[in-house]
Amino acid sequence: MQRSFLTRTLTVISGVAAGLSLAACSTSGGSDEKVQGQLSAAGASFPAAIYQRWFQGLSSQGVFVNYQSVGSGAGVRQFTAETVDFGASDKPMKPEAIAKVSRGVVQIPMTAGAVAVAYNNPGCDLSLTQKQLAGIFLGQITNYNELGCDDKAINVVHRSDGSGTTYNFTKHLEAISPEWKQDVGADKSVKWPTGVGAKGNEGVSAQLNQIAGGIGYVELAYVKGDLQAAAVQNASGEQVKPTNATASEALGSIDLGPDLIGGNPNPKAGYPIVTFTWVLAYKTGNDDKTTMLKKTFNYMLSEEAQSQAPELGYVSLPPDVVNQSKAAADSIN
Repeated sequence: MQRSFLTRTLTVISGVAAGLSLAACSTSGGSDEKVQGQLSAAGASFPAAIYQRWFQGLSSQGVFVNYQSVGSGAGVRQFTAETVDFGASDKPMKPEAIAKVSRGVVQIPMTAGAVAVAYNNPGCDLSLTQKQLAGIFLGQITNYNELGCDDKAINVVHRSDGSGTTYNFTKHLEAISPEWKQDVGADKSVKWPTGVGAKGNEGVSAQLNQIAGGIGYVELAYVKGDLQAAAVQNASGEQVKPTNATASEALGSIDLGPDLIGGNPNPKAGYPIVTFTWVLAYKTGNDDKTTMLKKTFNYMLSEEAQSQAPELGYVSLPPDVVNQSKAAADSIN
């Protein structure tokens, strides 16, 4: 009887131990799954190409990001509704929009781009003053011989859809031309004084390649085929062509401010038509996804990731901005 009691006791203890062991395995597996799990994000289409490249690289580390390129406006709406783990926007959120997010908002510059003045006129090396640039898009300058090149009609091509590219380009025109500011203004979509419209950077680039003498504005990555990028005058009077180095110089001169959302539509240094693009993160309430989010953001800001920007047509963030962005990413909890 004593042996029987001892046998039953050992059996019970073994069963409990086995149960605890199984529970520990399940808990461990669940924890690993959370650390090496999935994140959902949505927003700006401009940085989508480089974001997808980065997220592909991040997947080898066990973090999978499902990024939906739906545009800045839709990204902000989804972020505000808390249906994603983070958002993305080419325009920083304004205070009234931030007030609608109960968990608070951290806006993190992640990459940047230059808006090039692209044209199709082989043999013409275009270098524009601010007055000339505004005059072209106001419809006042209609021939390349007014710009120091051979006789050829200018054919303006602009975006037909609302876009962050248009917003940043017209912000620059507004900053350099009182006439543009008064008659046209700056927005994602404006009433163009001249030219024909095309949808997307792809559409404008394709249209320019088909039209002799065409001139328009596109993200730098879309200056291809027969297109060239014009040199544009900055606020110091220097005429500069868009490159990773000249755009990065301009970005480095911009004071982002304590919230990292500052901008300058007419910088004094480097190529003057540049813009940051931001990741939108929740300041609090990230719970068990905090580690994954920080890992994701720090990877995007790593030297390895940032060095891929030029080959994809983007601009590497200046070192000071990278440091500020890393500090902002580390502040989420």
